[in-house]
Amino acid sequence: MKKMLAVLTALVLVCLSFSGAALAQGASVKKFSVVATNFPAYDFARQVAGDSAEVTMLLPPGAESHTYEPTPKDILKIQNCDLFVYVGGDSDAWVDDILSSFDPAIHAIRMIDCVKAVEEVTIEGMTPEEEEPTDSNEIEYDEHVWTSPKNAILIEQAIAKELETLDPTNASAYQANSDTYTQQLQALDQSFADFFKGVTNKTLIVGDRFPLRYFADEFGLTCYAAFPGCSTETEPSAATISFLIDKVKDAGVSTVFYIEFSNHQVADSIAEQTGVKTALFHSCHNVSQAEMDAGATYLSIMAQDLETLKGAMK
Repeated sequence: MKKMLAVLTALVLVCLSFSGAALAQGASVKKFSVVATNFPAYDFARQVAGDSAEVTMLLPPGAESHTYEPTPKDILKIQNCDLFVYVGGDSDAWVDDILSSFDPAIHAIRMIDCVKAVEEVTIEGMTPEEEEPTDSNEIEYDEHVWTSPKNAILIEQAIAKELETLDPTNASAYQANSDTYTQQLQALDQSFADFFKGVTNKTLIVGDRFPLRYFADEFGLTCYAAFPGCSTETEPSAATISFLIDKVKDAGVSTVFYIEFSNHQVADSIAEQTGVKTALFHSCHNVSQAEMDAGATYLSIMAQDLETLKGAMK
């Protein structure tokens, strides 16, 4: 992977040398540009930017972020942008190599640095991902920081502050957009809090990967799942299936959840053997092309998750 990135970066730098002459001739003034890796970074940035900046998402709609690899065109977009927003977790580990190759360095925000990150853990019963050799002293943090609405507020406010600094001409617009968006996110957060106050059984069982750690922590949920959040495994162990079936029965839940872009075979199997329902819990890591075309946002997706929870938890 590192060799491939080195070659791609070299190609990009060659392209940039040829484009320099065109820029020197005086192109028309363009909007401040923001490039984001995944959907949460993209949506937070565009809500704050409004009409004052152009925001682009690298991850194609419908694509899985954990297996995404940048193209030479993607690297050019990053090199030419005014602000780059990325997660900073395992799914975009390639970013550090790309950014270190740029001279001068570009302005970048790691979403995971905007919040209090927690260490990635394997919950009881999960099928662990096959481990790769790593530095024993390196802590792997759970990257799905945006699933907590409170974290979403911290992230979008950090983006707003950076935009105000880098593009002072539009600072007042960025601040106004952020203030409005903060109020909307606070209302969303309060809606979840009000709902969970009335829930007596706060057990959430996910027959899939588990990217919902920050959401669960904020609202005090007890969770069990088939795989860790960034796992590439698709076949859970027999022990995991048996464990989750027992948890469904013991906890008396009515629904087993799966996440977006999943074939939900694991959730279906558990549901079939326990007589419960299945439902989608959308973690917002990306959206389909149809969702993008329909105008999906972090707020709209999370609001739909709330409606789903209302029908599944009592």
